[in-house]
Parts: sequence; C-alpha cells; structure tokens
Amino acid sequence: MPVPIIIDCDPGHDDALAIMLAAADPAVDLLAITTVAGNQTLDKTTLNARRVCTLAGITGVPIAAGCDRPLVQPLAVADDVHGVSGLDGPRFAEPTVDTVDEHAVDLIHRILLAHPEPVTLVPTAPLTNIALLLTRYPDSASRIREIVLMGGSTGRGNRTPAAEFNICTDPEAADIVFRSGVPLTMCGLNVTHQALATPEIRARFEGLGTEIGLVCAELLAYFASTYQRLWGMPHPPLHDPVAVARVIDPTLVGVVDANVTVELHGRYTRGATVVDLHQYVGRPVNARVATTLDAERFWDRMVTAVATLGGRTA
Repeated sequence: MPVPIIIDCDPGHDDALAIMLAAADPAVDLLAITTVAGNQTLDKTTLNARRVCTLAGITGVPIAAGCDRPLVQPLAVADDVHGVSGLDGPRFAEPTVDTVDEHAVDLIHRILLAHPEPVTLVPTAPLTNIALLLTRYPDSASRIREIVLMGGSTGRGNRTPAAEFNICTDPEAADIVFRSGVPLTMCGLNVTHQALATPEIRARFEGLGTEIGLVCAELLAYFASTYQRLWGMPHPPLHDPVAVARVIDPTLVGVVDANVTVELHGRYTRGATVVDLHQYVGRPVNARVATTLDAERFWDRMVTAVATLGGRTA
C-alpha cells in the first residue's frame, strides 16, 4: 500500500522536484502540500507550489499556506540561491490550481485525525509549521508515522559555516521537532550532496520531450549556475527529493541512529545540527541520520516520476 504523506515545503527549485516525485511515484500517496516562508516569502513559496502543481497536472491535492516567519528571528530568504521569485529560470504560466482557505497547520492536523492510518510528514523547508503543529495540537504526535525531513548536516553548513539553511532559518522550530519524540529521519547536506544534477542528468529530463521535462532541466540549469557562483560546485545537489526518496524506498537512503541536538546559542554555530555519530555525550538516540544515497537508482526514480507526469510536448 502507498505510504500516505504530506509535504511541507518552500518552493524552491529542489522543492519543486520533490513535489513532482511525491505526486507521481506510486509508492506514496500525497495527501496535501503545505507551504512556509523560507527560500522566499510565504506568498512567493505558495505561488510557486501552485505553479508546480499546474505545470505537473497535480489536482485534487489541497495546498495550504502556513507560517510567514520563523518563531523567533526575522525571516532571511535565500534569494541568492533561488532568485527573486524563488523559482527563477523557467517561465511559468499563470497557475490554475488554487489554495484552500485553511492555515497549513490546521489542515495538517485535520488530515492526521481523519486519516485511517498514521501519516508521514516530509518537511523540505524550515520547520516552523511542524513545530507549531506539535505545540498547538499535541494530539497530532500520535497520528504521525514519521517525520522525514530535509535539513541539517553531519558536518558543515551552507548558510553559515556550521548551519544548513532550513535549520538555520528557524532553529527554535527545529529544536522543538527534534525533541518531540516523534520518529524522525534527517536527510542532511552530507547525503543530499550525493544527488548531483550533472549535465547528463539534465539531458535525461530534456530527452523526455515534454514541457515539464524541459522545465525540470531549466530549473536544474539555473540551480547549477547559483551553485557554481556561490560555492564553486559545477553540479548542484538536489536536496529535497532525497527525503521523499527515503519514504518511497528506504533502501535508496542508508541511515544510522544518532542523537541530534540543534544549537540555539552559539555565537558562530547557531542553527547547527550537532550529530553525535559516535555516542560521545551519551544522549539518547532521537533520529535516524541519512548517510548514503544510491544515486543511480534515485535519479532513475526521479526521471521516471517526471516522465509519468508527462504533459504537453515541448
């Protein structure tokens, strides 16, 4: 049976492909898409979710906007990575898929209580919505099968030397989620940097001969330009779909058990995920931490999903 999931995202180039993968792969059942401020402001990330769903022909999946700022600190968007729209590169048609008139946190809670089985949450964004869900609706925790998130790192960061963007954007929210006791898998930079979108990968999307395949190639090309400019990386990592892939087929993403603590007070390390891979401090395990990716099978699954969505020829 497909695993029921809700994606909480801030599209975002890699979020866009994560949505496509979740909507098209038969191993998961996408129940809802919720948005949060992160890569761009909430109005832009929500518009981008609508654009992606319109392009991909994703209908019948409710989209709800959530929190427009982190719990404590001001919002700092990643326009240096994703551009002023959050999805710079391709040109998108006016979206025909709309949002529902319900806050994302309320929608998630309602789905969790109504669904006949526990639901997996897949946050690929700052964890503001998920933290608010767990604090506003404590009864939600027992209805969550697992939280499989993209965020953090076992090593260095990509927003500060120590902190990855999603965790750095709202460290207090991340702290709430990691301390919640809900089963949790962290797919951080150390594993997502194994999902490199090389020119050969972009050519596979172009070779589908569809409008959506071409848009995916254009998204990855824009992403490649920013990663080259900012980090000197010729091939951009496709972060967010790795979390979806872990739910689709756990054998795609290898994990280890560890304690993960979110640093809230460090002068230079605020937002860092302190991952105790070797049990130095003796704190109890609270997460599965992704360490390895079967990149070849991951990309096969990703390209197949986009091909399944099909759409108009380019």
